[in-house]
Amino acid sequence: MNTTAASSAIGGHVDGFASTKRSDTWWLGWALTAGGLALFFGYLTLRAFMGTHLWAGHGLNYISPIGSPPVFSPGPTGAYPGAVPPNHAWFGQFPSWWPRFIPQSPAFFIPGLAIAFRATCYYYRKAYYRAFAATPPACAVKGVPLKYRGETALLLFQNLHRYTLYGALLLLVFLWYDAFAALFSSSGKIGIGVGTLVLVINATLLSGYTFGCHSWRHLIGGKLNCFSCDGASKARYGIWKKSTWFNERHMLFAWLSLFWVCFTDFYVSMVSRGVITDLNTW
Repeated sequence: MNTTAASSAIGGHVDGFASTKRSDTWWLGWALTAGGLALFFGYLTLRAFMGTHLWAGHGLNYISPIGSPPVFSPGPTGAYPGAVPPNHAWFGQFPSWWPRFIPQSPAFFIPGLAIAFRATCYYYRKAYYRAFAATPPACAVKGVPLKYRGETALLLFQNLHRYTLYGALLLLVFLWYDAFAALFSSSGKIGIGVGTLVLVINATLLSGYTFGCHSWRHLIGGKLNCFSCDGASKARYGIWKKSTWFNERHMLFAWLSLFWVCFTDFYVSMVSRGVITDLNTW
């Protein structure tokens, strides 16, 4: 018996990273997931630190989801062109005590709650575990020989997912407000533009992603022992059943909403820079 060959096999499967008996292109999903996460989150991180061109201006009421809601504004002039106007920020311009080595970007406040929600999301845990830790990279595929420490030691913050849901729900309120505000020009005239549709689609996709969350289902129906005991229980049961449709498509909404957040920011920034002229009825 060849001892070398025998030592390289475990349970009839060849041992070693990415070894498998699967004959399909399993690595394609792995590569696309890793590339998509790196591209989209890399873009959002870069834009958050830039803090520029988050407001379309030119008589429009378009604001990027990266800067919404704007707690502070760096002001309309200076190093932050296209910034949210101070009169649209909750507390006006950034205070004088703000550290100079940190960019004056509204993304560091309430919009940052979206990152906490996605980072602790059950689907995204699977996605970035497989994409970057490769433990394993796919089902029935040998991964990197690392001991899983996940929620027990290394990534304890993931246990906060049910609490980050409240921040995500709060953000939806602001995003739907932004979509509604995009129906009006800066002078108060009602109308509709391409940017209006972009913001409405953004709020819709993020709502689909949020309401398909397991934590949302637990919040509305997970604690009920009886679904038909009273009117309130029946109502919650009805909402819980409807959320199943979104939950079954949670991965789809996770990717579509992530892409559209990036696209929405890109569109607003292009209009703000004057590269794109928004088609509208004003």
